[in-house]
Amino acid sequence: MNLDFHGVLPPMITPFKENGDVDYEAFVKNIEYWNSRRLAGYLVLGSNSETAYLSEEEKLKLIELTVQSAGKGRLLLAGTGLESTRETIRLTNKAAAIGILAALVLTPCYYGDQMSDAALIHHFTAIADQSDIPILIYNVPKFTHSNIGTQALRVLSQHPNIIGMKDSAGNVTQIAATSLIVPSRFQILVGNAAAWMPVLPLGIRAGILALANCAPDQCAEIQACYERGELEKARDLYLRLLPLNHAITATYGIAGLKYVCSLLGYRGGSVRSPLLPLTENAKEELRVILQSAEMI
Repeated sequence: MNLDFHGVLPPMITPFKENGDVDYEAFVKNIEYWNSRRLAGYLVLGSNSETAYLSEEEKLKLIELTVQSAGKGRLLLAGTGLESTRETIRLTNKAAAIGILAALVLTPCYYGDQMSDAALIHHFTAIADQSDIPILIYNVPKFTHSNIGTQALRVLSQHPNIIGMKDSAGNVTQIAATSLIVPSRFQILVGNAAAWMPVLPLGIRAGILALANCAPDQCAEIQACYERGELEKARDLYLRLLPLNHAITATYGIAGLKYVCSLLGYRGGSVRSPLLPLTENAKEELRVILQSAEMI
C-alpha cells in the first residue's frame, strides 16, 4: 500500500471522565470538530493519547470510533507498539482489521540496555513481515530513553513494509542525517512542533504534532505558507506558537494540552492517574500564553 504523508496529524488526546473512565462521546465530538480543520489525518493511541494507561479493550474501542468518525480521505494511523514483538503484531493486525491504514510502532524500551541494533532490526523486521498494514517506526527518546541508531535505520528502511518513521527527538541535524541514509520512498514525519518549520526545507512533508490537537489550522498554515514561498509569514506564525508548544509538551504535559484544548472548544476531559490535574496557577499561566499566541 502506498501512503503519501503530507500535512499535519494530531496524536489525539483521550478524554477521561472524572472517575477515570474513557469518555467515548467526548472523543467522537473532538473528531467531528477536527473534521472541519485542515488536518491530513489522525493518530489514535499516540503518546499524547495516554496510551500507556489504556487497556486493550479501550484501545480497540478508540480505534473503532476513529475509523467510524473520521472525515473522508483522512489518513488513519494507530499506535500499536508494545514491549513484545508478538503482542505488537497481534494488536497491529487487530487495528488493521478495523480499518487503520498504517501502524506507528514504538521502539521497545523496558529492557533498554538490551535493545541493540540487532534486537531492533529483528523486532521491526518480524512485525513488518507479519503486519497486514504498513508500519512506521516511532522514535521518541523522551519517553523510551533510547534513540534508534543509524545502522538500524539503514537496514530497516529497506524493508518494503516499513514505510517511514515518526521522529520525535526534535533534533533537526539528526533528521537531516537520517534523510541521507534512507531511500526516497521512506517517509520521515516530524513529531515535535518545535522542529516543524526547521525541517520543511529538508523535504519533510508531514508532522504528527501534539500542538495539532489544539492548533490544527495554525500548524497546517505554517506548512502552507512555506510551500507558497511566504517564508516570513510562516516564520512569524511558527515563532508565535513556540511558547504554547513548549507549555503543552515540556512544561505542563498532557494535562496542559487537555486544558488548552478545553479552552478552545474541544473536549479535553481529565487525565488518568497517576497523571495529576493542573493547579489553578498553571491554568492561569496557560491562559496568558494562549493570549500571547493570539489564540483567545
